[in-house]
Amino acid sequence: MTDRLALARERFLTSEPGGSDGVRKNIVASWSRSRTWKVAADRISLEYVKDPNLETPLSHGAAPVLRRLQEELSGTAVSIILTDADGVVLDRRTGDTGLEQRLDQVQLAPGFSYAEQFVGTNGIGTALEGGQAADVYGHEHYAEGLEEFGCAGVPVRHPITGQLLGVLDLTCWSREASPLLMALARTTAGHIERELTVTSGRREIALVQEYLRASRHSNGIVLALNNDLVMMNDHARQLLPPQDQAMLLASAAEAMHGSKRAILDVDLPSGAKARMYCAPVLGESGPSGGVVRVRLMDGADTVPTRTFTHPLLPGIVGSGALWQRSCDEVCAHHQAGEWITVHGEPGVGKVALLRAVHRRYNPAGRFHVVSAEAATSSETSFLAEVRRELAENEGTLVLRHVDRLPVTARTSLATLLRKWAPRSRAWVCATHLSGDHELSELLRNFPSSVEVPPLRHHVEDIRELVPFLLVKLAAGAGLSCSPAAMRLLLRTRWPGNVEQLREVLRKVTTHRRVGVIEPGDLPPECQTVTGRVLNPLESIERDAIVRSLIDADGNKKEAARALGMSRATIYRKIREYGIDIPQ
Repeated sequence: MTDRLALARERFLTSEPGGSDGVRKNIVASWSRSRTWKVAADRISLEYVKDPNLETPLSHGAAPVLRRLQEELSGTAVSIILTDADGVVLDRRTGDTGLEQRLDQVQLAPGFSYAEQFVGTNGIGTALEGGQAADVYGHEHYAEGLEEFGCAGVPVRHPITGQLLGVLDLTCWSREASPLLMALARTTAGHIERELTVTSGRREIALVQEYLRASRHSNGIVLALNNDLVMMNDHARQLLPPQDQAMLLASAAEAMHGSKRAILDVDLPSGAKARMYCAPVLGESGPSGGVVRVRLMDGADTVPTRTFTHPLLPGIVGSGALWQRSCDEVCAHHQAGEWITVHGEPGVGKVALLRAVHRRYNPAGRFHVVSAEAATSSETSFLAEVRRELAENEGTLVLRHVDRLPVTARTSLATLLRKWAPRSRAWVCATHLSGDHELSELLRNFPSSVEVPPLRHHVEDIRELVPFLLVKLAAGAGLSCSPAAMRLLLRTRWPGNVEQLREVLRKVTTHRRVGVIEPGDLPPECQTVTGRVLNPLESIERDAIVRSLIDADGNKKEAARALGMSRATIYRKIREYGIDIPQ
């Protein structure tokens, strides 16, 4: 076996890439199509993805590499397995009938997830969890039914963005495993990444060509997108507010999961209605994304931009009165060329607001942020960087977290700003927390101040923030939020503001990539209504109680028993943390 692997690796290293072939979908008809597959004897809890999309850019790019390796390993008891970033098997190629039959029995087959949360320690799930190569042999497997296998899994990453795309896994009988198994897996993963470099370029070229063709033949709104690229013509940016843009992109991404043209009618957050004509783009290397033409209904596409009450600021959303007042004030100070400070709680979006105003009025200018943290390591280099920007920058200079500056640095910075204020062509802004009274000397250089409200004071904007953030976090995967989950988000206090909301949605997208977010997908912090920030130990305890209550379907007695605490204690903790599990 070792000699065969060494020979296969040597021949594979010297072979040339070939063409692509399709990805087979040999889902056995007798397998259950239920959401979860459990095998009690082997202690395996596998997830079967209903109607999985196995034909992905990764599977198309990897196909010629896998085919060549399959030829080299022909007749050898080694299975070549490719999964996506969720551990779902996209492709499996096995040259040994006995090994293939045994893999079928443990559902290590296309359409099933071998993520660590379902199977425990294994070559695929452990490589995904750790983000690095992992070999698991025999009794190292968590599930008893997998002890006869040896697995070597290597992550496959996007050659440009570095994003984790999936895992290349080689599986053989445990008794025949050798270090060459991992060496061959690493080599194969490297070949796949190089192949993706070529196919990614082909896909993006095909998408850009179709987008330009559609733009030339249309006077309306045109969008184009794939997993890594989003394009939008000027008509869309000028006519649509950000929340409508986000809704159209999310709807388009969902429509692109199929390979057929589609026509969708969408109700936009602004109240307008849009009809979307979605056309997938197929390049030589497989699906390249899609181009979408949009027509606003009832003559709405003729409404000029000035009908909107507030200026459209790129990169941010929100229509709450307090938030819009802050936006209007920052816009007015920018237009007047007045230096300002922007203050508020952590995570409210101070720098994001300044960046949006800069992009709205001076998109070609330089936007530079100098953080006060730099002064803690070297006050001299911090002041030198600020001096250089005051002299050369004709765009926007943001001094971030000036309340964190050492006392000596505050005095030196105040002197520097006072010296350059009459002659600098930069629009200078400083951000700090509200209520800091030790900045009086420094703040005299800024004639005006704008407060950015905490998220709990314009909580209605969560309806716009959630789809906007999901488009960014889920890479256009068409993820949306159910009404029940949205109600939980609206009632949360959000002591960490927009940054906390972003982190919550990031956690959700790690285990749900497409479909609809339900209350059970939200982390424990969204199941509580406490208004204070919990310390790490309290957070751990709160999360454990919430998980136990969910597992017990809200039965407090069962949850207390599972946690080893009395009912009186769990009732007290529920009140203390403000835990409220929807029934």
